This record gives sequence, C-alpha cells and structure tokens, in this order.
Amino acid sequence: MNATDDTPNIKEGMGLFERYLSVWVALAIVIGIALGQFAPGVPQALSRFEYAQVSIPVAILIWAMIFPMMVQIDFGSILGVRRQPKGLFITTTVNWLIKPFTMFAIAWFFLMIVFAPFIAEDLAREYLAGAILLGAAPCTAMVFVWSYLTRGDAAYTLVQVSVNDLIMLFAFAPIVMVLLGLSDIIVPWDTIALSVFLYIVIPLGAGYATRRLVIRYKGIEYFDNVFMKRLGPVTPIGLILTLVLLFAFQGEVILQNPLHIALIAVPLILQTVLIFFIAYGWAKAWHVPHNVAAPGAMIGASNFFELAVAAAIALFGLQSGAALATVVGVLVEVPLMLGLVWIANRTRHHFPVAHEGQS
Repeated sequence: MNATDDTPNIKEGMGLFERYLSVWVALAIVIGIALGQFAPGVPQALSRFEYAQVSIPVAILIWAMIFPMMVQIDFGSILGVRRQPKGLFITTTVNWLIKPFTMFAIAWFFLMIVFAPFIAEDLAREYLAGAILLGAAPCTAMVFVWSYLTRGDAAYTLVQVSVNDLIMLFAFAPIVMVLLGLSDIIVPWDTIALSVFLYIVIPLGAGYATRRLVIRYKGIEYFDNVFMKRLGPVTPIGLILTLVLLFAFQGEVILQNPLHIALIAVPLILQTVLIFFIAYGWAKAWHVPHNVAAPGAMIGASNFFELAVAAAIALFGLQSGAALATVVGVLVEVPLMLGLVWIANRTRHHFPVAHEGQS
C-alpha cells in the first residue's frame, strides 16, 4: 500500500494565511522593526492606552485573534468522548502531564546552560518564560488543518480540541505558575488569573454564546458556510497587527541580538518533534487507528500560540523576551508541522485501519 495515496492537498487544506504563516510573521518583524525605528511615536502613543496595566489596543487585537477559534468549538461534541477513549487518554496525558514539563526541561537546558555564553541570564529567563507559556497551551485551531492533511477523524479531532479547551480553563494557570516558580520568575497570582480570564474565559464564553445563537436562528449550514467564512479573516489580521506592534517595541533587542531568534528556536523545535513522537509512538503501541493517532499527536506538537503571545504580553509586556520567544514559536511552527504531517502520512501503513463506524 502506498502511504501517500489520497493524501489531501496542502493547498486545499490550508488557506493562504496558514500556508505562508512564517512569511507573514517575517514580514511583520520587518514592518514592526521599521515602525519602531522610523516612527517611534506610533508605538509610544499606543502604549498610553492602558487600564490596570493591560494595553487596550493589544487586548482588542488578541480578542480578534482568539475569538474566531473559540466560536468553532462545539462542546456538545464532548458527548462523543467514548468513541476513541485510547486516543483521548493519550492526547490529554501528553498535553497536560508531559508536554509542559518537557518544554520547561528542554528550554531551561538550552537557554540557561548551553546558550549561556550568548544570552544574558535575565534575558534567558524571559525567553524561558515564553517557552513555558507555549508548552502549557496545546493547539486549538490549527490542529483541524493538521488533522485534515493527515486524513484524521474529524469528529474525534473536534472532541479532543473541545476537551483540551475545557482542561485549559483550569490547568493553564496552575501549570504556568509552577513552572515559572521553578524558573525563579515571580508573577503574581492575580496577574495570571486576570490573563486567563481575559484571554481564555471571556473569548471561550463569548464564542460559545455566539455559536449557539447563530445556529439557533440561522442554522448549522449558515454557521459553517457563511458566518465562519466571514469571521475567518479576523484571526490573521489580529495576529499580524499584534506582531507588528510587538516588534515595533522589540526592534532594538532584535537588531542588537539577531542570533537570539535562532537560539530560541532550537529548544522549541526539539520539543515539538519530541512530543509528536511520544504521542504518535504511544498510539502505535496501543494499536490506535491512524485517523486518531495522527491528530492526537498533532495537537500536542503544535501550540495555541495566539494564547501564548497574549499571556506573554499580559504578564511580561510587549518589550519582554517572553513575548519574543512566543513569536519565535509562531515563526517555526508551520514548516515544522508540515514536516510532521509528511511523516504521519508516510507511516500510515504501520497503524491499524479504522473499523466501520469509527470513520
């Protein structure tokens, strides 16, 4: 059997924004740095709009990034949790009991020890904080793309995303607090609680209510084919504008330390590959069908980088190393995940085929 037969085309599975995400991020870096260098008054003026140390313009852009993803989540799908219990057990265990801690260990080893001659200790701790935020936020939206590209079970993918989003409500803040504490990075509990409320609870609640109302009055076909397509461009626009603003503040740091982006990328890449193979190998050992094993491995390997960026900005500020580290995660994610999609498709024949009724 040819492992690549009937594999979905990347151009069909990914929109223009997703396909060239790394390019858009690179352009945002250039535009943001140029803005900070040649028109410093713009970011300075925007920085004045704050309430309780929360930047209002950035908060609006972050809600624009996250809200469309939360609208997609169908919590009614959780009733189907019993369809693939092995797959769900693997992905939740890897995402919440393994991934955050391997991210901390790998990032700490490289940023605090291996790269110590190249990065000042205080700045390395900020980069480590950004890596921790990435590690504590498993993917939400892009996993639907990775699932499609590996011919994953769409119903299972929806269930695992919904379950992980519910867990995130309660687990994200405690995990981040513990790992930041181990890194000697002090963040007040009320600050991180506010971040969770602003960037998880509010968008999730608003998304759930919006989904219910639109479907109730317009129907599911209108929701899927009209509403979501109109809402779709909001996330990329919010993300790119946020990154432009972030790099307008980060310009001096990057110009003085261009090597840092490559150094930050090393632990993030290693972590992504490690988590994929832990979940994927576990699924193979348990004889999980490939259409469940692939999306189950992809959700932990990729990150909810919009949330990580939001939390980094809220906790440490636009000019922080933590914010820069989360953006490096955005920069490397798509090409790296496409490589893992290729591996998953090439190894499909090593997994059991889903039985009738499992789709």
